[in-house]
Amino acid sequence: MVPNIDILAIGEPMVEFNENKTGPETVYRPGHGGDTSNTIIAAARQGARTAYFTHLGDDAFGQQFIDLWDKEGVTRDHVVLRSDARTGIYFVTHGVDGHAFSYYRTGSAASLVAPKDLPQGLVESARILHISGISQAISNSACDMVFDAIGRARRAGRMVSYDTNLRLRLWPLERARAVIHAAVAMSDIALPGLDDAEQLTGLKEPEAICDFYLRLGAKIVALTLGKNGTMVAVEGDCRLIPARVVKAIDATGAGDTFDGAFLAEWLRVGDPFAAAAYANAAAALSTQGYGAVAPIPFRSAVEAFIKS
Repeated sequence: MVPNIDILAIGEPMVEFNENKTGPETVYRPGHGGDTSNTIIAAARQGARTAYFTHLGDDAFGQQFIDLWDKEGVTRDHVVLRSDARTGIYFVTHGVDGHAFSYYRTGSAASLVAPKDLPQGLVESARILHISGISQAISNSACDMVFDAIGRARRAGRMVSYDTNLRLRLWPLERARAVIHAAVAMSDIALPGLDDAEQLTGLKEPEAICDFYLRLGAKIVALTLGKNGTMVAVEGDCRLIPARVVKAIDATGAGDTFDGAFLAEWLRVGDPFAAAAYANAAAALSTQGYGAVAPIPFRSAVEAFIKS
């Protein structure tokens, strides 16, 4: 089978309500979130051919995601709307220590997905399968489904991208370590963040963390370091790619934007270091507006920012 999709993402989309204090009253602006959904939209806005798989509630929020993916050019032919479950939501609040999340996702449609629900041939139709720790943390059946998807990708000679995205409200650290390490060991591209990686590996130095994930089995590691940039490592080469400086307003979807931009650019140029430089620029731009999806930049904006 010849892939007709560049990147397929699997996970849990969630409706977002983001706190905004710019006016006389605090309001919560509605939007869309969920790490792998954000990532696939970011990739689509960079020009990649994209697709998404999940289950959603057969409700107004679920239909909003269908409309969103159609607008963004993300193929969603295999997404299922379920009458027996609902779409998850979360709230974002902002304070002196940054942004905080409050989730209402227990029993969501996405958490009920099991290996039997993964459509035959879908994973094999994509060049890269992208999943995350959250994709596996939401339930045991979803965790099993992700491992099944990884297995299908490997058997078909496809690449696997994995963002560790640790959420300790969803599962205990020891289980998260075991599952995430096992998944990264089966992946080609590891996309950890520094805070998560420190907890998962017990290591502090970025170089040591990158080496840890390379030794697990990843071929490419892109360790995001916030304002300090991104450390990219492959066998025999490790480089720090500087961050782009902007006046940030809301970093809600910056990591997901990095992932989508990195994967799209890596597929385009085949150079993980250049892809990280591009993704750093895209992630920086995404912090200049509120919400996870609305501020994700398109390729034209990223290229103009890099040239400026």
